[in-house]
Amino acid sequence: MTPSRRHFLMGAAALSAAVATPETVRAALALEAAAPWALATADLETDIAPRAMRRVHGRAPDGLEGVLFRNGPGKFRRPGGSATHWFDGDGLMRSFTVANGGVTVAARFADTPKRRVETELNAVVTPGFGTAGDARARVGSNDDSNCANTAVMAVGDKIWALWEGGSPLSMDADTLATEQFVSLRPDLKGMPFQAHPRFAPDGTLWNVGTTGDQAIIWHLEASGSLIDARVIPLPRASYLHDFTATDRHLIFVLQPWVFERRGMPYLTQFAWRPELGTQVMVVDKADLTTRRIFELPAFGFFHLGDGWARADGTIQFDVAANVDNTFAVEGARVLVAGRGVVPGEPSVMKLVTLHPDGRAEMASSGVAGEFPKGDPRRAGLERSLTVHVAGERGGRPLPNGLAIQDWKTGTSHAFNFDDSQIMEEAVFVPKPGTSDERDAWLVAPSINLAEGVTELHVFDVAAVEAGPVVTWRADVALPAGFHGAWRG
Repeated sequence: MTPSRRHFLMGAAALSAAVATPETVRAALALEAAAPWALATADLETDIAPRAMRRVHGRAPDGLEGVLFRNGPGKFRRPGGSATHWFDGDGLMRSFTVANGGVTVAARFADTPKRRVETELNAVVTPGFGTAGDARARVGSNDDSNCANTAVMAVGDKIWALWEGGSPLSMDADTLATEQFVSLRPDLKGMPFQAHPRFAPDGTLWNVGTTGDQAIIWHLEASGSLIDARVIPLPRASYLHDFTATDRHLIFVLQPWVFERRGMPYLTQFAWRPELGTQVMVVDKADLTTRRIFELPAFGFFHLGDGWARADGTIQFDVAANVDNTFAVEGARVLVAGRGVVPGEPSVMKLVTLHPDGRAEMASSGVAGEFPKGDPRRAGLERSLTVHVAGERGGRPLPNGLAIQDWKTGTSHAFNFDDSQIMEEAVFVPKPGTSDERDAWLVAPSINLAEGVTELHVFDVAAVEAGPVVTWRADVALPAGFHGAWRG
Protein backbone atom coordinates (compact mmCIF):
# COMPACT_ATOMS: atom_id res chain seq x y z
CA MET A 1 0.00 0.00 0.00
CA THR A 2 1.29 3.47 -0.83
CA PRO A 3 1.50 5.39 2.46
CA SER A 4 -0.81 8.33 3.00
CA ARG A 5 0.14 10.81 5.68
CA ARG A 6 -3.50 11.81 6.09
CA HIS A 7 -4.66 8.28 6.82
CA PHE A 8 -1.63 7.14 8.78
CA LEU A 9 -0.60 9.84 11.22
CA MET A 10 -1.73 9.49 14.78
CA GLY A 11 -4.16 12.14 15.95
CA ALA A 12 -2.24 15.18 17.13
CA ALA A 13 -2.00 14.32 20.81
CA ALA A 14 -5.55 14.99 21.99
CA LEU A 15 -5.31 16.19 25.58
CA SER A 16 -7.11 14.55 28.44
CA ALA A 17 -7.16 14.74 32.20
CA ALA A 18 -4.28 13.07 34.00
CA VAL A 19 -4.76 9.39 34.72
CA ALA A 20 -4.67 8.43 38.39
CA THR A 21 -1.20 7.42 39.50
CA PRO A 22 -0.98 3.71 40.46
CA GLU A 23 -0.88 2.96 44.18
CA THR A 24 2.67 1.72 44.00
CA VAL A 25 3.80 4.98 42.45
CA ARG A 26 1.95 7.14 44.97
CA ALA A 27 3.57 5.20 47.79
CA ALA A 28 6.99 5.67 46.24
CA LEU A 29 6.48 9.42 45.78
CA ALA A 30 5.52 9.73 49.44
CA LEU A 31 8.92 8.55 50.56
CA GLU A 32 11.25 11.38 51.46
CA ALA A 33 14.72 9.93 50.97
CA ALA A 34 16.17 9.95 47.47
CA ALA A 35 17.15 6.51 46.23
CA PRO A 36 20.88 5.76 45.93
CA TRP A 37 20.44 5.50 42.14
CA ALA A 38 18.59 8.83 41.80
CA LEU A 39 21.51 10.46 39.98
CA ALA A 40 20.48 8.41 36.92
CA THR A 41 17.42 10.61 36.40
CA ALA A 42 18.70 13.90 37.84
CA ASP A 43 18.17 16.97 35.67
CA LEU A 44 21.00 18.43 33.65
CA GLU A 45 20.37 22.17 33.53
CA THR A 46 22.73 23.24 30.72
CA ASP A 47 24.63 21.91 27.75
CA ILE A 48 28.11 20.53 28.43
CA ALA A 49 30.84 22.16 26.37
CA PRO A 50 33.56 19.79 25.09
CA ARG A 51 35.98 18.87 27.85
CA ALA A 52 38.65 16.25 28.39
CA MET A 53 37.95 13.21 30.52
CA ARG A 54 40.68 12.04 32.90
CA ARG A 55 42.11 8.55 32.47
CA VAL A 56 41.85 6.71 35.79
CA HIS A 57 42.64 3.15 34.77
CA GLY A 58 44.58 1.31 32.03
CA ARG A 59 45.41 2.68 28.61
CA ALA A 60 43.53 3.11 25.36
CA PRO A 61 43.88 0.15 22.97
CA ASP A 62 45.87 0.78 19.82
CA GLY A 63 43.58 1.44 16.88
CA LEU A 64 40.55 2.59 18.88
CA GLU A 65 39.57 5.93 17.34
CA GLY A 66 36.07 7.31 16.82
CA VAL A 67 33.02 8.81 18.46
CA LEU A 68 30.37 7.20 20.64
CA PHE A 69 27.14 9.16 20.32
CA ARG A 70 24.55 8.56 23.05
CA ASN A 71 20.99 9.79 23.37
CA GLY A 72 18.60 9.84 26.29
CA PRO A 73 16.41 12.10 28.42
CA GLY A 74 18.28 14.85 30.26
CA LYS A 75 15.71 17.11 31.91
CA PHE A 76 12.37 16.18 33.50
CA ARG A 77 11.45 18.87 36.02
CA ARG A 78 10.32 22.50 35.75
CA PRO A 79 8.74 24.74 38.40
CA GLY A 80 5.38 24.90 36.64
CA GLY A 81 5.04 21.15 36.07
CA SER A 82 7.27 18.15 35.44
CA ALA A 83 7.48 14.98 33.39
CA THR A 84 6.19 12.00 35.34
CA HIS A 85 7.73 9.22 33.23
CA TRP A 86 11.33 8.39 32.37
CA PHE A 87 10.61 8.28 28.64
CA ASP A 88 9.38 11.89 28.49
CA GLY A 89 12.49 13.91 29.40
CA ASP A 90 14.08 16.35 26.96
CA GLY A 91 16.49 14.67 24.55
CA LEU A 92 20.17 15.11 25.42
CA MET A 93 22.76 14.13 22.81
CA ARG A 94 26.14 13.12 24.18
CA SER A 95 29.41 12.52 22.34
CA PHE A 96 32.50 10.73 23.60
CA THR A 97 35.35 11.35 21.15
CA VAL A 98 38.17 8.82 21.48
CA ALA A 99 41.40 10.03 19.88
CA ASN A 100 45.13 9.92 20.62
CA GLY A 101 44.61 7.82 23.73
CA GLY A 102 42.18 10.28 25.32
CA VAL A 103 38.48 11.12 25.41
CA THR A 104 36.58 14.39 25.04
CA VAL A 105 32.98 14.49 26.23
CA ALA A 106 30.24 16.94 25.23
CA ALA A 107 26.46 17.07 25.58
CA ARG A 108 23.78 19.26 24.05
CA PHE A 109 20.01 19.32 24.34
CA ALA A 110 17.96 18.72 21.21
CA ASP A 111 16.34 22.05 20.38
CA THR A 112 12.85 20.70 19.72
CA PRO A 113 9.56 22.66 19.54
CA LYS A 114 8.54 20.85 22.74
CA ARG A 115 11.62 22.04 24.63
CA ARG A 116 11.25 25.61 23.35
CA VAL A 117 7.60 25.83 24.45
CA GLU A 118 8.31 24.34 27.86
CA THR A 119 11.34 26.56 28.40
CA GLU A 120 9.16 29.58 27.65
CA LEU A 121 6.44 28.43 30.07
CA ASN A 122 8.93 26.99 32.58
CA ALA A 123 6.65 23.96 32.80
CA VAL A 124 6.33 20.51 31.22
CA VAL A 125 2.96 20.73 29.47
CA THR A 126 3.25 18.43 26.45
CA PRO A 127 1.58 15.01 26.59
CA GLY A 128 3.97 12.11 26.14
CA PHE A 129 4.42 8.40 26.67
CA GLY A 130 3.54 8.53 30.36
CA THR A 131 3.07 12.25 31.07
CA ALA A 132 -0.46 13.60 30.67
CA GLY A 133 0.41 17.21 29.87
CA ASP A 134 -2.18 19.98 30.13
CA ALA A 135 -4.11 22.55 28.12
CA ARG A 136 -1.07 24.84 27.75
CA ALA A 137 0.50 22.38 25.29
CA ARG A 138 0.95 23.55 21.71
CA VAL A 139 0.52 20.42 19.64
CA GLY A 140 -0.33 20.63 15.96
CA SER A 141 1.59 17.60 14.75
CA ASN A 142 3.51 14.59 16.02
CA ASP A 143 6.76 16.54 15.96
CA ASP A 144 5.42 19.18 18.34
CA SER A 145 5.54 16.37 20.93
CA ASN A 146 8.84 14.92 19.70
CA CYS A 147 11.38 14.59 22.54
CA ALA A 148 14.17 13.36 20.22
CA ASN A 149 15.39 11.45 23.27
CA THR A 150 15.70 7.74 22.47
CA ALA A 151 18.41 6.73 20.00
CA VAL A 152 20.90 8.08 17.47
CA MET A 153 21.89 7.15 13.95
CA ALA A 154 25.03 8.38 12.18
CA VAL A 155 24.21 9.58 8.65
CA GLY A 156 27.19 11.02 6.76
CA ASP A 157 28.41 14.11 8.61
CA LYS A 158 25.12 14.33 10.50
CA ILE A 159 23.50 12.42 13.29
CA TRP A 160 19.79 11.81 13.61
CA ALA A 161 18.20 11.90 17.05
CA LEU A 162 15.42 9.31 16.98
CA TRP A 163 12.16 9.13 18.91
CA GLU A 164 9.20 6.79 18.66
CA GLY A 165 6.31 8.68 17.15
CA GLY A 166 7.74 11.28 14.79
CA SER A 167 10.52 12.37 12.47
CA PRO A 168 14.27 12.02 12.92
CA LEU A 169 15.91 15.23 14.12
CA SER A 170 19.10 16.11 12.25
CA MET A 171 22.01 17.39 14.34
CA ASP A 172 25.56 18.39 13.45
CA ALA A 173 27.88 15.50 14.32
CA ASP A 174 30.75 17.78 15.34
CA THR A 175 28.93 20.43 17.37
CA LEU A 176 25.71 18.55 18.28
CA ALA A 177 23.80 21.64 17.15
CA THR A 178 20.17 21.00 16.18
CA GLU A 179 19.35 21.55 12.51
CA GLN A 180 15.84 20.42 11.49
CA PHE A 181 13.42 17.52 11.39
CA VAL A 182 14.10 15.20 8.48
CA SER A 183 11.38 14.76 5.85
CA LEU A 184 12.23 11.72 3.78
CA ARG A 185 9.58 12.70 1.23
CA PRO A 186 7.40 15.83 1.28
CA ASP A 187 4.11 13.92 1.48
CA LEU A 188 5.45 11.80 4.38
CA LYS A 189 6.41 14.69 6.63
CA GLY A 190 5.95 13.83 10.31
CA MET A 191 5.35 10.11 9.74
CA PRO A 192 6.69 7.95 12.62
CA PHE A 193 10.30 6.81 12.17
CA GLN A 194 11.09 4.68 15.20
CA ALA A 195 14.24 4.53 17.29
CA HIS A 196 15.64 1.14 16.20
CA PRO A 197 16.55 1.00 12.51
CA ARG A 198 18.10 -2.26 11.29
CA PHE A 199 21.08 -2.30 8.96
CA ALA A 200 21.14 -4.88 6.19
CA PRO A 201 24.18 -6.73 4.79
CA ASP A 202 23.85 -4.72 1.55
CA GLY A 203 24.48 -1.48 3.47
CA THR A 204 20.91 -0.20 3.33
CA LEU A 205 18.73 0.17 6.40
CA TRP A 206 15.16 -0.61 7.29
CA ASN A 207 12.91 1.01 9.86
CA VAL A 208 9.25 1.12 10.78
CA GLY A 209 6.68 3.45 12.24
CA THR A 210 3.39 2.25 13.65
CA THR A 211 -0.04 3.44 14.56
CA GLY A 212 -2.82 1.07 15.49
CA ASP A 213 -2.81 -2.02 13.30
CA GLN A 214 -0.68 -0.65 10.49
CA ALA A 215 3.01 0.04 9.99
CA ILE A 216 4.95 2.15 7.55
CA ILE A 217 8.05 0.34 6.30
CA TRP A 218 11.00 2.62 5.55
CA HIS A 219 13.90 1.47 3.32
CA LEU A 220 16.84 3.89 3.13
CA GLU A 221 20.30 4.14 1.65
CA ALA A 222 23.15 4.42 4.16
CA SER A 223 23.29 8.11 3.20
CA GLY A 224 19.78 8.57 4.59
CA SER A 225 18.07 8.98 1.21
CA LEU A 226 14.76 7.19 0.77
CA ILE A 227 14.56 4.07 -1.37
CA ASP A 228 10.93 3.24 -0.66
CA ALA A 229 8.14 3.59 1.90
CA ARG A 230 5.14 1.30 2.13
CA VAL A 231 2.27 0.77 4.57
CA ILE A 232 1.37 -2.78 5.63
CA PRO A 233 -1.37 -4.10 7.94
CA LEU A 234 -0.47 -5.77 11.24
CA PRO A 235 -2.42 -8.71 12.73
CA ARG A 236 -3.21 -6.61 15.78
CA ALA A 237 -2.48 -3.20 17.28
CA SER A 238 0.26 -4.05 19.78
CA TYR A 239 2.62 -1.58 21.40
CA LEU A 240 5.77 -1.88 19.29
CA HIS A 241 8.98 -0.12 20.33
CA ASP A 242 11.39 -2.31 18.35
CA PHE A 243 11.45 -4.77 15.47
CA THR A 244 14.23 -6.88 14.02
CA ALA A 245 15.39 -8.24 10.67
CA THR A 246 17.41 -10.90 8.90
CA ASP A 247 19.05 -10.41 5.52
CA ARG A 248 15.72 -11.33 3.85
CA HIS A 249 13.01 -10.72 6.45
CA LEU A 250 11.43 -8.09 8.66
CA ILE A 251 10.26 -9.46 12.03
CA PHE A 252 7.51 -7.92 14.15
CA VAL A 253 6.96 -9.22 17.69
CA LEU A 254 3.40 -8.36 18.72
CA GLN A 255 3.16 -8.54 22.48
CA PRO A 256 -0.22 -8.73 24.25
CA TRP A 257 -0.09 -5.05 25.24
CA VAL A 258 -2.75 -3.96 22.78
CA PHE A 259 -4.51 -0.77 21.76
CA GLU A 260 -7.98 -0.32 23.26
CA ARG A 261 -8.79 3.37 23.52
CA ARG A 262 -7.71 6.90 22.57
CA GLY A 263 -6.30 9.16 25.25
CA MET A 264 -3.21 10.66 26.75
CA PRO A 265 -0.69 9.88 28.06
CA TYR A 266 0.09 7.42 25.30
CA LEU A 267 0.55 4.34 27.49
CA THR A 268 -3.05 4.61 28.72
CA GLN A 269 -4.24 3.66 25.23
CA PHE A 270 -3.03 0.08 25.75
CA ALA A 271 -4.22 -2.83 27.90
CA TRP A 272 -2.27 -5.92 28.96
CA ARG A 273 -4.09 -9.02 27.62
CA PRO A 274 -1.86 -12.07 28.33
CA GLU A 275 -4.57 -14.46 27.15
CA LEU A 276 -3.79 -13.30 23.60
CA GLY A 277 -0.24 -14.63 23.74
CA THR A 278 2.57 -13.09 21.70
CA GLN A 279 2.54 -13.23 17.91
CA VAL A 280 5.56 -12.99 15.62
CA MET A 281 4.98 -11.80 12.05
CA VAL A 282 7.73 -12.46 9.49
CA VAL A 283 7.56 -10.37 6.31
CA ASP A 284 9.56 -10.92 3.13
CA LYS A 285 11.64 -7.83 2.33
CA ALA A 286 11.30 -8.50 -1.40
CA ASP A 287 7.51 -8.74 -1.20
CA LEU A 288 5.91 -7.05 1.80
CA THR A 289 2.64 -8.87 1.14
CA THR A 290 4.27 -12.25 1.87
CA ARG A 291 4.11 -12.99 5.59
CA ARG A 292 3.92 -15.79 8.16
CA ILE A 293 2.52 -15.70 11.70
CA PHE A 294 4.01 -17.65 14.61
CA GLU A 295 2.54 -18.03 18.11
CA LEU A 296 4.40 -17.82 21.43
CA PRO A 297 3.31 -17.58 25.08
CA ALA A 298 2.68 -14.09 26.41
CA PHE A 299 5.66 -11.88 27.21
CA GLY A 300 6.46 -8.19 27.06
CA PHE A 301 9.56 -6.49 25.73
CA PHE A 302 11.19 -3.28 24.63
CA HIS A 303 14.31 -4.49 22.80
CA LEU A 304 15.32 -7.20 20.35
CA GLY A 305 18.68 -8.27 18.95
CA ASP A 306 19.39 -8.60 15.24
CA GLY A 307 17.86 -11.67 13.62
CA TRP A 308 19.35 -14.23 11.26
CA ALA A 309 18.14 -17.05 9.02
CA ARG A 310 19.75 -20.44 8.57
CA ALA A 311 20.04 -22.23 5.25
CA ASP A 312 17.07 -24.47 6.10
CA GLY A 313 14.81 -21.46 6.68
CA THR A 314 14.97 -21.45 10.49
CA ILE A 315 14.94 -17.90 11.87
CA GLN A 316 16.41 -16.86 15.23
CA PHE A 317 16.65 -13.64 17.21
CA ASP A 318 17.07 -12.67 20.84
CA VAL A 319 14.87 -10.59 23.08
CA ALA A 320 15.08 -8.95 26.50
CA ALA A 321 11.81 -10.49 27.65
CA ASN A 322 9.60 -9.23 30.49
CA VAL A 323 6.85 -11.15 32.26
CA ASP A 324 4.50 -8.19 31.73
CA ASN A 325 4.47 -4.40 31.24
CA THR A 326 4.80 -3.36 34.91
CA PHE A 327 8.03 -1.44 34.41
CA ALA A 328 6.70 0.50 31.41
CA VAL A 329 3.53 1.56 33.22
CA GLU A 330 4.67 1.96 36.82
CA GLY A 331 8.40 1.36 37.21
CA ALA A 332 9.54 4.14 34.90
CA ARG A 333 7.43 6.61 36.91
CA VAL A 334 9.17 5.66 40.15
CA LEU A 335 12.52 5.82 38.39
CA VAL A 336 12.04 9.43 37.33
CA ALA A 337 10.70 10.27 40.80
CA GLY A 338 14.12 9.21 42.10
CA ARG A 339 12.82 7.53 45.23
CA GLY A 340 11.03 4.41 46.35
CA VAL A 341 11.12 0.82 45.10
CA VAL A 342 10.80 0.32 41.35
CA PRO A 343 8.18 -2.38 40.65
CA GLY A 344 8.53 -4.99 37.97
CA GLU A 345 10.93 -7.87 37.39
CA PRO A 346 14.14 -7.45 35.39
CA SER A 347 13.96 -8.65 31.80
CA VAL A 348 15.78 -11.87 30.89
CA MET A 349 17.70 -12.60 27.70
CA LYS A 350 15.92 -15.25 25.62
CA LEU A 351 16.40 -16.77 22.17
CA VAL A 352 13.41 -17.18 19.85
CA THR A 353 13.49 -19.86 17.17
CA LEU A 354 10.97 -19.89 14.31
CA HIS A 355 10.90 -23.21 12.47
CA PRO A 356 9.99 -23.59 8.78
CA ASP A 357 7.07 -25.86 9.74
CA GLY A 358 5.40 -23.05 11.72
CA ARG A 359 6.52 -24.02 15.22
CA ALA A 360 7.99 -21.35 17.48
CA GLU A 361 9.92 -21.73 20.72
CA MET A 362 11.77 -19.52 23.16
CA ALA A 363 14.78 -20.59 25.24
CA SER A 364 15.90 -18.64 28.30
CA SER A 365 19.51 -17.84 29.16
CA GLY A 366 18.46 -17.35 32.78
CA VAL A 367 20.46 -14.10 32.80
CA ALA A 368 18.83 -10.75 33.50
CA GLY A 369 19.64 -8.27 30.77
CA GLU A 370 18.57 -5.36 28.60
CA PHE A 371 19.80 -3.33 25.60
CA PRO A 372 21.02 -6.29 23.47
CA LYS A 373 23.58 -5.41 20.81
CA GLY A 374 25.48 -7.51 18.27
CA ASP A 375 28.52 -7.21 16.08
CA PRO A 376 27.59 -4.68 13.35
CA ARG A 377 29.57 -6.74 10.82
CA ARG A 378 26.93 -9.44 11.21
CA ALA A 379 23.75 -7.39 11.18
CA GLY A 380 21.08 -9.66 9.70
CA LEU A 381 23.51 -12.58 9.44
CA GLU A 382 24.13 -15.62 11.63
CA ARG A 383 26.06 -14.81 14.80
CA SER A 384 26.82 -16.17 18.25
CA LEU A 385 27.27 -13.21 20.57
CA THR A 386 25.03 -10.62 22.16
CA VAL A 387 26.28 -8.01 24.61
CA HIS A 388 23.80 -6.64 27.12
CA VAL A 389 23.72 -4.77 30.41
CA ALA A 390 23.47 -7.02 33.45
CA GLY A 391 23.21 -7.02 37.23
CA GLU A 392 19.69 -5.64 37.61
CA ARG A 393 17.75 -7.37 40.38
CA GLY A 394 14.99 -6.83 42.90
CA GLY A 395 15.70 -3.67 44.86
CA ARG A 396 18.28 -2.59 42.31
CA PRO A 397 16.37 -1.17 39.32
CA LEU A 398 19.38 -0.39 37.11
CA PRO A 399 22.27 -2.57 35.87
CA ASN A 400 25.79 -2.54 37.28
CA GLY A 401 27.60 -4.64 34.67
CA LEU A 402 27.93 -6.06 31.17
CA ALA A 403 27.49 -9.62 29.95
CA ILE A 404 28.09 -11.41 26.68
CA GLN A 405 25.69 -14.22 25.84
CA ASP A 406 27.06 -16.90 23.52
CA TRP A 407 23.97 -18.49 22.00
CA LYS A 408 25.91 -21.30 20.32
CA THR A 409 27.54 -22.56 23.53
CA GLY A 410 24.84 -21.40 25.94
CA THR A 411 27.40 -19.64 28.13
CA SER A 412 27.40 -16.16 29.62
CA HIS A 413 30.53 -14.14 30.35
CA ALA A 414 30.09 -11.10 32.59
CA PHE A 415 31.73 -8.33 34.52
CA ASN A 416 29.91 -6.55 37.31
CA PHE A 417 30.88 -3.45 39.19
CA ASP A 418 29.45 -3.01 42.68
CA ASP A 419 26.29 -0.99 43.23
CA SER A 420 28.21 2.28 43.12
CA GLN A 421 28.01 2.05 39.31
CA ILE A 422 25.08 2.24 36.89
CA MET A 423 26.09 0.60 33.62
CA GLU A 424 24.72 1.83 30.30
CA GLU A 425 24.34 0.18 26.90
CA ALA A 426 27.55 -0.96 25.20
CA VAL A 427 28.31 -0.94 21.47
CA PHE A 428 30.54 -3.33 19.55
CA VAL A 429 33.53 -1.61 17.91
CA PRO A 430 35.37 -4.03 15.58
CA LYS A 431 39.15 -4.06 15.83
CA PRO A 432 40.74 -2.82 12.59
CA GLY A 433 41.46 -5.53 10.03
CA THR A 434 39.58 -8.29 11.87
CA SER A 435 36.43 -10.30 11.18
CA ASP A 436 35.77 -12.57 14.17
CA GLU A 437 33.03 -11.53 16.60
CA ARG A 438 35.47 -11.70 19.49
CA ASP A 439 37.90 -9.34 17.75
CA ALA A 440 36.09 -6.26 18.97
CA TRP A 441 35.89 -3.83 21.83
CA LEU A 442 32.85 -2.84 23.84
CA VAL A 443 32.57 0.87 24.54
CA ALA A 444 30.11 1.96 27.20
CA PRO A 445 29.56 4.73 29.75
CA SER A 446 28.50 4.36 33.35
CA ILE A 447 27.46 6.64 36.18
CA ASN A 448 29.83 6.41 39.13
CA LEU A 449 27.48 7.13 42.03
CA ALA A 450 30.26 7.28 44.61
CA GLU A 451 32.13 9.98 42.68
CA GLY A 452 29.04 11.66 41.23
CA VAL A 453 30.41 11.57 37.66
CA THR A 454 30.10 9.83 34.31
CA GLU A 455 32.81 7.40 33.21
CA LEU A 456 33.64 5.78 29.87
CA HIS A 457 34.94 2.21 29.71
CA VAL A 458 36.43 -0.02 27.04
CA PHE A 459 36.18 -3.81 27.39
CA ASP A 460 37.69 -6.54 25.21
CA VAL A 461 34.96 -8.85 23.90
CA ALA A 462 37.30 -11.84 24.23
CA ALA A 463 37.92 -11.14 27.93
CA VAL A 464 34.95 -9.17 29.25
CA GLU A 465 35.27 -10.87 32.66
CA ALA A 466 38.59 -9.08 33.19
CA GLY A 467 36.82 -5.75 33.36
CA PRO A 468 37.66 -2.52 31.56
CA VAL A 469 40.98 -2.27 29.78
CA VAL A 470 40.73 1.50 30.18
CA THR A 471 38.46 3.93 32.04
CA TRP A 472 38.15 7.68 31.70
CA ARG A 473 36.28 9.91 34.16
CA ALA A 474 34.44 13.16 33.47
CA ASP A 475 33.97 15.98 35.95
CA VAL A 476 30.19 15.93 35.50
CA ALA A 477 27.41 13.35 35.78
CA LEU A 478 25.19 12.92 32.74
CA PRO A 479 21.77 11.31 33.29
CA ALA A 480 21.39 7.70 32.19
CA GLY A 481 20.91 7.47 28.43
CA PHE A 482 19.10 4.92 26.33
CA HIS A 483 20.88 4.08 23.05
CA GLY A 484 24.06 4.89 21.19
CA ALA A 485 25.92 4.51 17.91
CA TRP A 486 29.62 4.44 17.03
CA ARG A 487 31.15 6.39 14.17
CA GLY A 488 34.71 5.37 13.37
